[in-house]
Amino acid sequence: MPTETISIPTEAGHALEGSLELPTGLIRGIALFAHCFTCTRRSKAAVAVARALSKEGIACLRFDFTGLGGSGGEFGRAGFATDVADLVLVAHYLVGRFEQPVLLVGHSLGGAAVLAAAEDIGPDNIAAIATIGAPSDVPHVLERIEGDLAAIRETGEGEVSIGGRAFRLGREFIERVENADLLAEVGQLRKPVLLLHSPTDAIVGIENASALFGAAKHPKSFVSLEGADHLLLDSRDAEFAASMIASWAHRYLPLRDDWPMPEEGVVVKTGHGKFGTEVHTDSHRFLVDEPGSVGGDDTGPTPYDLLLAALGSCTAMTMKLYAERKGWPFEGASIQLTHERNHEKDCAECAKGDGAGVGIQALTRRIELLGDALTDEQRAKIIAIADKCPVHRTLEGPLHIHTAH
Repeated sequence: MPTETISIPTEAGHALEGSLELPTGLIRGIALFAHCFTCTRRSKAAVAVARALSKEGIACLRFDFTGLGGSGGEFGRAGFATDVADLVLVAHYLVGRFEQPVLLVGHSLGGAAVLAAAEDIGPDNIAAIATIGAPSDVPHVLERIEGDLAAIRETGEGEVSIGGRAFRLGREFIERVENADLLAEVGQLRKPVLLLHSPTDAIVGIENASALFGAAKHPKSFVSLEGADHLLLDSRDAEFAASMIASWAHRYLPLRDDWPMPEEGVVVKTGHGKFGTEVHTDSHRFLVDEPGSVGGDDTGPTPYDLLLAALGSCTAMTMKLYAERKGWPFEGASIQLTHERNHEKDCAECAKGDGAGVGIQALTRRIELLGDALTDEQRAKIIAIADKCPVHRTLEGPLHIHTAH
């Protein structure tokens, strides 16, 4: 997937760094991912969810909170309130850039942060909210900190350890976490909420999901991440969570109104990858791309794949229709098609714009009729009718391509 590096300045004078995962086709929606406590935008969950959403046409920005990863500022003096302020800032950036509501997704404390930030982001700017392993009691995160918090309250700052990593925390950090009342915030939400949580989460227990679900208003949904750990370190767990969020989000991020389906023919629109292109018919939409070997993202069939598919599918339909009209026991066909072209050479020649050497040299079609019920004569006639399919006739007959602009 194409990834754009984002830097958003804050009023405190530092910048928040992020990675915007873009669809290879057009953008149908936007999402914002908030990572877990002391993690970064490069966590497995962040990357998996962002890229899964981008495959669904949803551009997703995963960013680092203040003082973490590539973002500036002091983590030890930030606290939960600063995380919320970061989210509000980044969400408004996305809404302003793409001019549509955003899907908020948060992992662990990032999940609590997106729930708490919703009111300040504004209901008109939010499409829906999804959380993964979010705590219902924000002060709970203080239990994960190894150090003398009482001494920090008294002296103003001190050294601690979080997840085996050393941090220097200030009194303000602790106070901001202690003063968060998340369940009250959730009770005020009027947006669709999806809660994902593992019943075996040893860091944030499943009772947190129960409390959040009870506080939330409908529409609300829950997905159990059975067997998963809190950080989704197993890529299969991260991918499952990502796929659930992406599927659920479809209901709340419909196709944009400025992408009308054509009344006739096909409309092709340039996407965001190097070759990514989106095709619209009067009832379908799909991606066309190139393989990674020539610089593409391999998110869809190639133009030549579609050409072969057009011939093969038309051949299969024509043979089946012919056999049914004859009343013959046709059990189906398997058709393999290839073209004799130097794919990488073709791309270079197309880029020149002179069309030299771009013509199709040969298409090979291998037809296998399935089953044993047909007679040899019936098989021969069905194979012969393959050359009379409409696409075959178009490719071999006089064909003019007219370009208008």
